[in-house]
Amino acid sequence: MSSHDDLTFETLDIHATEGPMAAKVAAYGDAWHRGFHEGSLSEKQREFWLEHSRADGVTLRAAYAASSLVADPPPVGTFTSWGGSINVGGGTQLPLHMITDVTVAPTHRRRGILSRLMTDDLADARTRGVPLAALTVSEGGIYGRFGFGVATRQRMVEVDTGHGRFRLRDTADDGSLQLLELPQARPHVERVFARHLATTRGAVSRPAFYGQIEEGRDWESGDKDTRSRVVVHLDADGEVDGYARFQHKDEGEGPQRGVVELRGLHALTDVAWRRLWSFLADIDLAQVVKSRVPVDTPLHLAVTDPRVVRSTALFDFLWVRVLDVIAALEARPWREDATVVLAVQDRMGFADGRFRITTEKGRATVVATQDEPGVTLDAETLGALYLGDQPVTVHAAAGRVDGPDVDTFAAMADHAGPTPWCSTGF
Repeated sequence: MSSHDDLTFETLDIHATEGPMAAKVAAYGDAWHRGFHEGSLSEKQREFWLEHSRADGVTLRAAYAASSLVADPPPVGTFTSWGGSINVGGGTQLPLHMITDVTVAPTHRRRGILSRLMTDDLADARTRGVPLAALTVSEGGIYGRFGFGVATRQRMVEVDTGHGRFRLRDTADDGSLQLLELPQARPHVERVFARHLATTRGAVSRPAFYGQIEEGRDWESGDKDTRSRVVVHLDADGEVDGYARFQHKDEGEGPQRGVVELRGLHALTDVAWRRLWSFLADIDLAQVVKSRVPVDTPLHLAVTDPRVVRSTALFDFLWVRVLDVIAALEARPWREDATVVLAVQDRMGFADGRFRITTEKGRATVVATQDEPGVTLDAETLGALYLGDQPVTVHAAAGRVDGPDVDTFAAMADHAGPTPWCSTGF
């Protein structure tokens, strides 16, 4: 069923501090939190959420049941969005429409609430000229129908650091390490991440809550984070060129296993990256380091025993949706010089059409056309291909790309070098 007759939709003002609107914003916070099977926000969590949401200037879209047994009922649908940026390769960053806290109450499923919220939100972003939208998802079967495709993935690894098994092949380093408390490390962390964002395909700007976390605030308790530490790497000139944020925990019953949970690592040089991993592996009372890493991490190649690095999961992370085909395709880098006509099928209409793509010296000129297409795909697949996570031919083998010019398009579109890497959750 898809009916809005018994629903109302409203955009809330996140900056409201008093009156009925402030009460609606507070109820919205509780609603999205419950939507992920958590309780109402504590007062400290509410303060945390309002602070970073206001800093980001988020848009809150809410759906309400037209009738309720209670006065001022909470929303039955929530949808939060704001503006950020994404590195699309070749040193180019594009504006990015970022989406989070998407929930629909279990009492109001299959009434078109998500479709209405998504359509209104994406249409607004497209009107403002934003070429791309993105989200990270809790369920993988929902967002493809809205044109979002898996554009980056992550690998989860467990690294065996017990009994001195973790040994690097190359330990050369003229730099040094320093342990810092989170507030002390924050300016260095932010500078390193800014450089990472500028140089890494698939990297996404961080929402304001990252600043709160780096300052040492804990979301769950709302209190000071006393367990996390940051180690920074300084190069030979004393400049910070990498950091790792981590916690030590004990796992298991009986004889416990010490585990280092890596909460973030960014390094601007290979030397800094190797030295930070060496530090993590040497932490006392720990036998394992757990971390999310790029799909093509070289960690197993950097050690003398590759079996100390065990991959435990491979999962989707950033889902991308193209809103403006011409702007998006002209911004990304291309490989071989050629011309194809690409047909994009998009039931929402934002990316629908035929486009002639002509590439020369790594750049593309894209124009709308009525010519017969040599390649056909849907909006979800376009989003999945956009950053170059997996080759065009892989998608073709899966039945998601079709046409006589698939091989030509693959030669044009596929990237060389590392897979795209997004470490920003939101």
